[in-house]
Amino acid sequence: MKVCVIGSGYVGLVAGACFAEYGNHIICVDKDEKKIADLKNGIIPIYEPGLSELVIKNSKEGRLHFTNSTKEGVENSDFIFIAVGTPTGAEGEADLSMVLSVAKEIGSNMNGYKIIVDKSTVPVGTAEKVKSAIQKETKHPFDVVSNPEFLKEGAAIEDFMRPERVVIGTDSEKASTMMKELYSPFVLNGNPILVMTIKSAEVTKYACNAFLATKISFANEMANLCDIVGANYEDVRVGMGTDSRIGRKFLYAGIGYGGSCFPKDVRALIKTAKDHKVPMKVIQMVENVNEDQKLILIEKIKRHYGADSLKGKTFGVWGLAFKPGTDDMREAPSIPLLTQLHKEGVILQVFDPAAHETSKMYFEGKVKYVNSAYDALTGADAMLLLTEWREFREPDFDKIKLLLKQPLIFDGRNQYKKSMMDRLGFKYYSIGLG
Repeated sequence: MKVCVIGSGYVGLVAGACFAEYGNHIICVDKDEKKIADLKNGIIPIYEPGLSELVIKNSKEGRLHFTNSTKEGVENSDFIFIAVGTPTGAEGEADLSMVLSVAKEIGSNMNGYKIIVDKSTVPVGTAEKVKSAIQKETKHPFDVVSNPEFLKEGAAIEDFMRPERVVIGTDSEKASTMMKELYSPFVLNGNPILVMTIKSAEVTKYACNAFLATKISFANEMANLCDIVGANYEDVRVGMGTDSRIGRKFLYAGIGYGGSCFPKDVRALIKTAKDHKVPMKVIQMVENVNEDQKLILIEKIKRHYGADSLKGKTFGVWGLAFKPGTDDMREAPSIPLLTQLHKEGVILQVFDPAAHETSKMYFEGKVKYVNSAYDALTGADAMLLLTEWREFREPDFDKIKLLLKQPLIFDGRNQYKKSMMDRLGFKYYSIGLG
């Protein structure tokens, strides 16, 4: 099938590469001339395991093309996926300006029936706005479909190629049939393609992310309670997770969630509810708890030193990205945490396997970047673990003790067992492990 994907960022590039892998003819469009030039030369603008290989392979085999021309993409495709950014506005709303601008361009370049697919995460009612914007520009027939993405950064290729479900929101039988045909190779394992109304599909994405964010904030509050009363949250987590009504996923305690989805989608859902005068008390508290959790390590650090001032301390920092497997710094807990420590006069020696460059817009001039995890610890007063990269899971603890001024670790991701840290002679602070 012939598919145009407008927006060659995280969602758009993954979608384009995965569709191409199954033999479709894909045109990826982006206004950023440098990005398109880089993609044509096999230079991938984002870090995502497996994506580079997929893009290069399908480009060489002639199924994946890149252009700055919306006209070229629209005229030569049956499906047009809108996968541009929807950043958070001043009041928490999703900014739809790029989505609607693209819709207008699509309308002005149509040359026959098209299926316009909202792939970007957008609030309920967006499809109607997209439809209206296109109708003002064309007399050609078209259908607008909501097809939210459910991709985890660091596992996006697997998620796209083997989705747990595909959600299609449409009121058109023709569009429904064609979308099912497009996605049929991806669900040969029997996982469902769910067809529903457009508004239901739009709400589904927000409902999923808000619920997962709720589990994370709930887990963090339970862990904080465990710290105070002397319980071990790992035991509590297992006790909860083995209840089939609750499930094991998204119950890990830490320093809060970040990334491009959960924070933005929670705020957008709150704003949508506010606009419709529907109180969302639980979701509002999820947001509040998460923002507080991002600074929880500073409380533990100050409690350890027994002083409000941390000026002159040096901390070695492991991890900056909001999660392992990505260089994405959007809403990363490291941002408010390290920014606050810098304000308090702390010297920060930092290392992240992937987010060295992407983090500079937040930390340039505030931290010292080093070339390895162990370099970050040289002469430091303590180690801070902020992102749970695999290579941090079983480090050389003897080497860590030699590099640090004292064996002191503040673990924001509960990577290590407290019993082992005690046995090795470390003073170890975690989230909810006592």
